[in-house]
Amino acid sequence: MLDLPQVRGTLTAHRPLAELTWMRVGGPAEILFQPADQEDLCSFLAALDPAIPVFPMGVGSNLIVRDGGISGVVIRLGRGFNGIDIEAGTVVAGAAALDAHVARKAADAGLDLTFLRTIPGTIGGAVRMNAGCYGTYIADVLVSATLVLRDGTITELAADALHLAYRQSVLPDGAVITQAKFRAPEADPTALANRMQDQLAKRDETQPTKDRTAGSTFRNPAGFSSTGQADDTHDLKAWKVIDAAGMRGATLGGAVMNTKHSNFLTNAGDATAADLEDLGEEVRKKVYDSQGITLDWEIMRVGARTGEDTTK
Repeated sequence: MLDLPQVRGTLTAHRPLAELTWMRVGGPAEILFQPADQEDLCSFLAALDPAIPVFPMGVGSNLIVRDGGISGVVIRLGRGFNGIDIEAGTVVAGAAALDAHVARKAADAGLDLTFLRTIPGTIGGAVRMNAGCYGTYIADVLVSATLVLRDGTITELAADALHLAYRQSVLPDGAVITQAKFRAPEADPTALANRMQDQLAKRDETQPTKDRTAGSTFRNPAGFSSTGQADDTHDLKAWKVIDAAGMRGATLGGAVMNTKHSNFLTNAGDATAADLEDLGEEVRKKVYDSQGITLDWEIMRVGARTGEDTTK
């Protein structure tokens, strides 16, 4: 058992994580910490042995926890971090606020963050992954993010300090995003509500929203300029190269590349984390062998495979 500081929140040893992820797979957290508020999080990290790793986890919408679980401390933010405040054209949202809730509340106030409506997960994860759709990304609207660093200190970083790029950011090791501030364009609330309804209908028509997935499995491949150099347009879609490799509907154990949208790796009912990850790797190999394209994972995979030493 790790030697842990006293907290006002909740510490749970050997907490199964499968039920906390959308894929419903994976082993336990050595310790799961659910802080009461930012002060509780700061004091915990300040007192925690620096050698103990920490992993911030949202609602597990874009995550595979491997079957061997996660060593150290998994930090999951909850009610103390899900506030949404709107004032003078800005939206300040806690890291645990759901993207969809932020979009709806902003729209009610006549602010356009509608691209968040169909993005699964929380604001913390959206900032970390520079989430986006319909041509708009977090980078387009983010003003700053508040972080608790691994030593328990609080810092606010401007958006450009996060080096946001396609589906990625650069954060200090062990940092936990606790809040984000956005500046959104003004628009008519009714028009925004109608747009979000249209987006939801389009998503449900084209994506397997009722299945156990973790969203898009792979990033869209980078394009190539006229000189043959890779660029960042991402006009080529991952599902197209997966289809071209003949991997739509491919299975391994309880895992399947969804037949409705082949870039959605799916737990068909009894998949293990290893089934899912291994099928994903098989898809990557088939795509590379057939088309010379390397697919990069968009889903984060964390923890140890069964039989690996989780203390490493």
